[in-house]
Amino acid sequence: MSLFVASRCAFRAAAPIKRSLQTRRYATEPASGSPKSSGSTLALLAGAAGLAGAGSYFFLSGTPAAKKAEAAVKEAVPSPSTPTTAPKKALTGGDQGFISLELKEVTPVNHNTKLLRFALPEEDMVSGLHIASAVLTKFKPSDSEKPVLRPYTPVSDEDARGHVDFLVKAYPNGPMSTHLHSLTPGATLDVKGPLPKYPWSANKHSHIGLIAGGTGITPMWQLVRAIFANPEDKTKVTLVFGNLTEEDILLKKELAELENTYPQRFRAFYTLDNPPKEWAGGKGVIGKELLKTVLPEPKEEGIKVFVCGPPGMMNAVSGNKKSPRDQGELVGVLKELGYTAEQVYKF
Repeated sequence: MSLFVASRCAFRAAAPIKRSLQTRRYATEPASGSPKSSGSTLALLAGAAGLAGAGSYFFLSGTPAAKKAEAAVKEAVPSPSTPTTAPKKALTGGDQGFISLELKEVTPVNHNTKLLRFALPEEDMVSGLHIASAVLTKFKPSDSEKPVLRPYTPVSDEDARGHVDFLVKAYPNGPMSTHLHSLTPGATLDVKGPLPKYPWSANKHSHIGLIAGGTGITPMWQLVRAIFANPEDKTKVTLVFGNLTEEDILLKKELAELENTYPQRFRAFYTLDNPPKEWAGGKGVIGKELLKTVLPEPKEEGIKVFVCGPPGMMNAVSGNKKSPRDQGELVGVLKELGYTAEQVYKF
């Protein structure tokens, strides 16, 4: 979700990066493995059982047991000619306008972040979002003439049925994040979308770099999920994730699982403004030395660098975009390192 919310942290010169970051390389990827399981295993087991019993069925055809077995098979296995119905989408874009979603669950994540689950209008619906896209949220404060509008990127799967999840960090002067944190189950939120971002397709780039600050991790997570959920997509991914403290690192467990499952294709580097004494990662803001060390080099073929974070980080790394449709000029560290505007996308 792109939680495009401003951070209040000040940016200072990055501290030297430890040598361990400079020598880290991709390991050998396991022969198999996926970060998430599916229901296909049960289907395969059921199919195998059906095939194993096929010989007996032919010999006993016409008996009551055989008729029951045949009926069960016909009910469980749809005819190849039966068309597959795509799930209904809650958000269809165009002239649909805003729809109201009811908050079902609130889960605290850390000292200032909550996971909010909203119900879609129908239990069998999907959100309607695609990779990469976001939604526009709206609410009108009682003391304001105009509504507050903010884009967010959900962290739930695009094919999740019946709900959509947002990871929301509250900021003292953030009207939308403060409002969302005040909601309790049963409250509603107006949303509109999807808002198209970067059109992703499998193997569009051979290697991508993701530079995120704070809740800027949410659109990166949307990309990462899509890449590693698709066995046909062989894209390599390098993530650089900056935060104030270790407790502020969002989705760390999920990112670690991906790194362990795909060590040849995914690696993550973290840097903290206020690290604990035992911290082994980077210290300070996301700086030139770290990016030069870990990102795919600008001379490589088929690379792309994505950036999302608070305005201060964006200014230092790539420059802020002018509007949703205008990426603005490429400046900052990425330009100094030799990347071109075509190689960088700002969420």
